[in-house]
Amino acid sequence: QVQLVESGGDRVRPGGSLRLSCEGSGFIFMNYGMTWVRQAAGGRIEWVSEINSRGTRTWYSNAVKDRFVISRDNVKGTLYLQMNNLRPEDTASYYCSFDRAGTERGQGTQVIVSS
Repeated sequence: QVQLVESGGDRVRPGGSLRLSCEGSGFIFMNYGMTWVRQAAGGRIEWVSEINSRGTRTWYSNAVKDRFVISRDNVKGTLYLQMNNLRPEDTASYYCSFDRAGTERGQGTQVIVSS
């Protein structure tokens, strides 16, 4: 049974940083490219970032490029998202997934950026 468990969300001030984690189990983690997606209250799923299975290639949405860094540890089976210079518009629930649509995802972790 595939499980994705996100953690690390918190309330931070604008300009702050957070590191999100996603632990995967029930599948061979190193075989899959992974994504982060987010959903603001009342909004649609928005793709944030993607990393290939080996961690050698990454992609970012224009909204987070140059502020967020995606990475993975295939030994630990864990996906990360380092979020820097956070803005109020980054407020959302963040999910890890296998595709940019967030078709299959965990329960999410909430990030609130507010002064």
